[in-house]
Amino acid sequence: MTPTYRNGGHLFLGVSDSGCVVGIDPEEIDKMKKDFITSMNNPLKISPTFYLSVEEVVIDKKIIFYIFVPESSQVHRCNGKIYDRNEDGDIDITDNTNLVSWMYIRKQGSYTENRIFPFAELSELENDVFTIVRKMAVSQRPDHPWKMMDNLELLKSAGLYLKDLQSGKEGITLAGILLFGNEQLIQAALPHYRTDAILRREDTDRYDDRDDIRTNLINSYERLMQFVAKHLNDKFYLEKDQRINIRDKIFREVASNILIHREFANPFPAKFIIENERVYAENSNKAHGHGIIDPNNYSPFPKNPTIAKVFKEIGFVDELGSGVRNIFKYNRIYSGAEPVFIEGDVFKTVIPLTPQATPQATPQATPQDDRTAELLNFCKSPKSRQEIQDFLEIKDREYFRKKILNPLINGGLLKLTKPETPKSPNQKYYSY
Repeated sequence: MTPTYRNGGHLFLGVSDSGCVVGIDPEEIDKMKKDFITSMNNPLKISPTFYLSVEEVVIDKKIIFYIFVPESSQVHRCNGKIYDRNEDGDIDITDNTNLVSWMYIRKQGSYTENRIFPFAELSELENDVFTIVRKMAVSQRPDHPWKMMDNLELLKSAGLYLKDLQSGKEGITLAGILLFGNEQLIQAALPHYRTDAILRREDTDRYDDRDDIRTNLINSYERLMQFVAKHLNDKFYLEKDQRINIRDKIFREVASNILIHREFANPFPAKFIIENERVYAENSNKAHGHGIIDPNNYSPFPKNPTIAKVFKEIGFVDELGSGVRNIFKYNRIYSGAEPVFIEGDVFKTVIPLTPQATPQATPQATPQDDRTAELLNFCKSPKSRQEIQDFLEIKDREYFRKKILNPLINGGLLKLTKPETPKSPNQKYYSY
């Protein structure tokens, strides 16, 4: 395990403590993988259960397992015991009430989704949504335990009903309210919560169509997908002899990302905007970095792990981080263009809809890319190429044009003051 102390880490099986790759016996690979996944989904081993994916990696012709372990929003027991990380050691704190209490407090402080609302009533949750969630979970796994649980049992099983060990208060969490609550309960718990779906094609100053979505996350997902179906063309594709809708493949990921990977404490509304040449999405974010994301060198962090787990159980999302990779994969087929993802306090997703929007080169992770958010802020007022290049302290003009300027223009993040004459010596660039 490569520790990041209490913030998750990386697990390598088939590597010695000294860092030497010893590999895994090929005959044991399937059994080891199955045993690992079974253990992580066994409540007698890990409670609450925690989904982790196992990736096979070949190094020097030897196979090892790599497992990314994200920080969890919950306190987990292993074989009935609670452990805390201290430098390179795991300390059993099960019988230390103070330390256990502080762990719960720390988890609730780190994740807005865990805030407890002791006066929220089960009657304020939507029974129809519970029915939908059960059916979808069972469609993913016929023996899913939620099938036979009542509403309260399901909430507790999913980590949506917690107890504060410091105050003794217990109740439905913000995550539970956002997933299952009626609109009145959601607005009482989080007045600024909304998702804005906008179509701007003819009336670019205002909008041609709009859906102001303030319902729970399950219904919000369906409303966003209906908006997509209404305004974006299908495109079908044969993958492994199966006909799939690429449009839905792309935008189910975009919809899921802006709903479950947002910082709900921030009043910034999530936005989903369809324009003539691109789809542009924004959501508030607890940033773990800044700049353009390179899908080949991307370590995802769970923003709301409990909400994300429910979405995964019902088939709305796959494993953590797969959304970015899927959008890159399928948008090349859908429009022949590369999407752009920008990490910051506001997470931005740009999905080009036309081949002309294809960047000249896939953005790579460079020191300059880390300053993308600063660059866009710098260009709130129009700037010349030289001014931007000087701001980034890049001397190589050709590198700047191909690696920085063109991808931002083609992704729709920078606009031209003279679009009719792109090579004008008086050309300037601006963001909005």
